[in-house]
Amino acid sequence: MSIESTPPEEIAERMIEIPAGEIVLRDEGTRTDWKVEVGAFLLAPYPVTRELYRAVRDEAPASPAGPCTPVTEVSWKEAVRFCNLLSQATGLEPCYSMGDDPDGQDVVCDREADGYRLPSEAEWEYACRAGTSGVRYGELDEIAWYRENSGGEIHDVATRAPNAWGLYDMIGNVWEWCWDLYDPGVYGPYRVFRGGGAHDRPRGCRASCRRKSHPTFRIDDLGFRLTRSQ
Repeated sequence: MSIESTPPEEIAERMIEIPAGEIVLRDEGTRTDWKVEVGAFLLAPYPVTRELYRAVRDEAPASPAGPCTPVTEVSWKEAVRFCNLLSQATGLEPCYSMGDDPDGQDVVCDREADGYRLPSEAEWEYACRAGTSGVRYGELDEIAWYRENSGGEIHDVATRAPNAWGLYDMIGNVWEWCWDLYDPGVYGPYRVFRGGGAHDRPRGCRASCRRKSHPTFRIDDLGFRLTRSQ
């Protein structure tokens, strides 16, 4: 079955089992490191596509991009809502509860629920590295769509080489929202996104590169990837 025609109920069958382990995260601005234990989880092999987003929401943000490209122009709050809607549509327990806070600070994640959610920052980088310790998991031109080879456009998912765990587009093509607050003491409700995008130079396309924005932020090279707890 093609990526484009994958119905929501079969998404679970395509998710990759990620083994438990640990990851050392680093914030380059403050030059601090911290170690995180990561439990086993499931991660989608590529970002949510425009076709899947439309199948669940009955609409997708306006874009000239094709159905197999990552959906973009989706805020963190909208990504969270999508996770709940997909969970409900496929008979799983939604992970998120939320209210009307415009900053999204009333969103609570139940990691014991079996539904879809955003990866934590630690889960994201641990899965991206797939056991490697370098700047990225392969040669940039082979694994990623980025500024020098993308032609300034987002490309179909899974058209560059995957990492050792079978995950595509972890580097390049689009940035991906994570669950975590970036630094609430300094940036308040801003959430983390990872991975680099089609418009970025090599420095932005590294496994450790962290960026942030308000949970209502939308832009044309920022999407998200689905995760489930095990």
